[in-house]
Amino acid sequence: MIENEIKQLEKVYDILTEYLVTYSFQLVAALFILLIGLWAAKKLSKVVFNVLAKNNVDVTLNNFISNVVKVLLIITFVIVALGKIGISVTPFVAAIGAASLGAGLALQGMLSNYGAGLAIIATRPFVVGDTIFVNGVFGQVSAIELGVTILTNEDRVEITIPNKHIMGEIIHNSFAYSLVEGAIGIAYHEDPEHAITIIKQTLKALPSLSSTQESQIGINEFADSSIVIGYRYWVATEKLIATKMEANLAVFNALKHAKITIPFPQREITIKQG
Repeated sequence: MIENEIKQLEKVYDILTEYLVTYSFQLVAALFILLIGLWAAKKLSKVVFNVLAKNNVDVTLNNFISNVVKVLLIITFVIVALGKIGISVTPFVAAIGAASLGAGLALQGMLSNYGAGLAIIATRPFVVGDTIFVNGVFGQVSAIELGVTILTNEDRVEITIPNKHIMGEIIHNSFAYSLVEGAIGIAYHEDPEHAITIIKQTLKALPSLSSTQESQIGINEFADSSIVIGYRYWVATEKLIATKMEANLAVFNALKHAKITIPFPQREITIKQG
């Protein structure tokens, strides 16, 4: 029993010795090729990154492309190194192909997210800092990753959207600002032009409003009990709710200070004697 095991060990030793004698120089060459490959992949990846950065390519896409170049170059040198020591790479290629097919089927949803992420980064329908409304979700873009896009609303709630649910959908992009609409009613005996002037001056004094987009103020409708003055303005998305409340209070106080009547709903009742 022990003699058989010794013979097997001797046989393995002989095979290894013969292999090392035959391929000793090839092993050194393969190791040298692998080291050169790692160095070249790192250098080329850095060059690609710098070139894309100079051309203002998105950082996420830049990282992805440079990493793909690095991985492909390393795989190429590994295949060359394996061939140098007499190992056929054909079975490995077949195995990798079969494994890639299985992984592709299993990770179909994830891969579609990555594909959509690349399309978003390449076409740039929005960038970080823009305010978008898509698929019933509204918020400011805080991050664009390969798999997901992250939105943040004023309540500091992070909304994570898989990228495949963004591409192909209708996207509303108001960039860094959001449109706010408000309305207030004044009595019919008041001068609407005077009220519009007061509201315009009041909104202009608010610091959070956009300085590039003019506010819109005018008669919105003629209601039963009042003339409704509507006002629309653009505000930084991260201050949306706070500015809306501040603007409503400022408009109310300004009209009250100007002694413009803000009526409540009224009904005139006529009593006829029998």
